[in-house]
Amino acid sequence: MLRGATRIIDWPMEGLQRLIGERRMPYVFLLPNLAFFGVFVFVPISINFLYSVTGGPALFPAERPFVGAGQYAYLFDCGSFVDPSSCREDHFWRGVSNTLRFTAFQVVAMVLLSLLTAIVLNMKIRGRGFFRAVYFFPVLLSPVVVALIWKWILQRDGLLNAGITGLGGDKILFLSEPGWAMFWIIFVSVWAHMGFYTLILLAGLQAIPADIYEAAEMDATPRWRVFWRLTLPLLWPNLIVVIVLALIRAVQTFDEVFVLTGGGPGTSTLMVVQYIYETAFSNQVQNFGLAAAASVVLGIVLFALTLAQLAFSQRKSS
Repeated sequence: MLRGATRIIDWPMEGLQRLIGERRMPYVFLLPNLAFFGVFVFVPISINFLYSVTGGPALFPAERPFVGAGQYAYLFDCGSFVDPSSCREDHFWRGVSNTLRFTAFQVVAMVLLSLLTAIVLNMKIRGRGFFRAVYFFPVLLSPVVVALIWKWILQRDGLLNAGITGLGGDKILFLSEPGWAMFWIIFVSVWAHMGFYTLILLAGLQAIPADIYEAAEMDATPRWRVFWRLTLPLLWPNLIVVIVLALIRAVQTFDEVFVLTGGGPGTSTLMVVQYIYETAFSNQVQNFGLAAAASVVLGIVLFALTLAQLAFSQRKSS
């Protein structure tokens, strides 16, 4: 029965192969995936770019007037890019400023803690398999679930404040004060995603030949020197991949921040992606063109980071 079904499939494929040639057959199998990719990736990108060069409140592109680079000019109309209050669209530049600050601290903390954790988990410690699973578990959770758990812990009447008041202290507004809010969204983001980068670095550590360490041990080389002269240079390709991937993820962060603080207090934790979402869908006056222009700018940044990742990956493989 299975052989008969196979022949039914083979017959049209053999006819198609005779018609277009054997060398063109791979494209037949790739066509469905390319069509799917085009419909759900290239078409939305094209529509988004079309919105970015049009204006007005209308939803349908045919009803929107062409404004050229007007939306981009409005976004970049600033007295000083260092001072968001001098820009016409100050919320966008506050989002850029917050995103840069978040990315700088989060990526540094992510890379350092992931590297430290990978080194510890690569040692011969008791329960190593258990701890590897524990560190990777948060990666399996939805970002929204992660944010809701930590919001329950950090809110004014949350678990952490219950512990503080139980010890005789005063409640701390972890999510309502700008300094604390930025610290905790960085902390939660690192906690949620560190396991993924730890896994990459752990794989790199395990790929380093043990003979190198045995030779260093025979020469009585200090551990710090082994790390700086052997481990770090051999792990550098994996470390570059981790840094680039962490940068890409940090720049487009949204879920955890939106659930934890909603961009507040004020605009102290407003990120670029949240600005795009609110400008297009959440504000009382929806400005699809301005949101589309901001997303194109963000897309260019992410594309540049992706090219950097590909370049480093090719250098690693060569």
